[in-house]
Amino acid sequence: MKTKSTILILGALAAAISPAQVTTKKTLTMDGAQRVIRAAIEEATKRKTTGVIAVVDDGGNLMALERIDGTFPAGANISVGKARTAALFLHPSKFFEEIVNKGRTAMVALNDFTPLQGGEPIVVDGQIVGAVGVSGASSANEDEELAKVGAGALNVPPAQVTYFDHAQVEAGFAKGSVLFNASDKYMVHASRRETPGQAEIHTKDADIVYVLDGTATIVTGGTAVDTKSVAPDEIRGVKIDGGESRQLAKGDVLIVPAGVPHWFKEVSNPFLYYVVKAR
Repeated sequence: MKTKSTILILGALAAAISPAQVTTKKTLTMDGAQRVIRAAIEEATKRKTTGVIAVVDDGGNLMALERIDGTFPAGANISVGKARTAALFLHPSKFFEEIVNKGRTAMVALNDFTPLQGGEPIVVDGQIVGAVGVSGASSANEDEELAKVGAGALNVPPAQVTYFDHAQVEAGFAKGSVLFNASDKYMVHASRRETPGQAEIHTKDADIVYVLDGTATIVTGGTAVDTKSVAPDEIRGVKIDGGESRQLAKGDVLIVPAGVPHWFKEVSNPFLYYVVKAR
């Protein structure tokens, strides 16, 4: 049986650990750190620049680091320092570079402090869970821009399901059109051919073809003749010399890797097929 004093003690303990006294803390996982790294590297690749990307947790402890080929060796230590500064001092490292430039030079004596542009806190649902630092891009501004891209990688909204009803699909095949375009990741075409086409080379896209109706003769490989560039990463020619010829019919699937010439030499009227362009 509980005495009055026991009840009072238990009540005090309950109050001491009540929900009002604690908070839920988000923690950066290794998968999250790698997402930050990938986002920054993808952006650096688009810009054709170099850099070292470092990710630390909210205590400034290094979680992941990658160095793009050609980046100067000291960039690794500098990027870690920028990330630690942003995580431990809860501000972008540029904030402190500006303070030092205004005369507070004594701040450079602080431990784990690198007041150089290019460190950004990683914020999720209003909480700082870590930071990313970048060093070795083409400029200090680009260091910061790459770091911001990385820091924002965890706040990208989830992908949405896209649906096309049969009427939309039929309308797409009636004239041949792009059903879906996920920017530089993939595209889905409702393709229609009534006559043969040019030789095609997509330098970055693989074509995944599924035949819906009709027949075609397609030539792959070989050498495209009289080629010209019609758009970035897109080359056309009048025909293909050599290569391998195949007959396509309803239900067939063909995968043409990026960079491989291909040519619809003969087609039925109409020849309907899905194409998924993947990178």
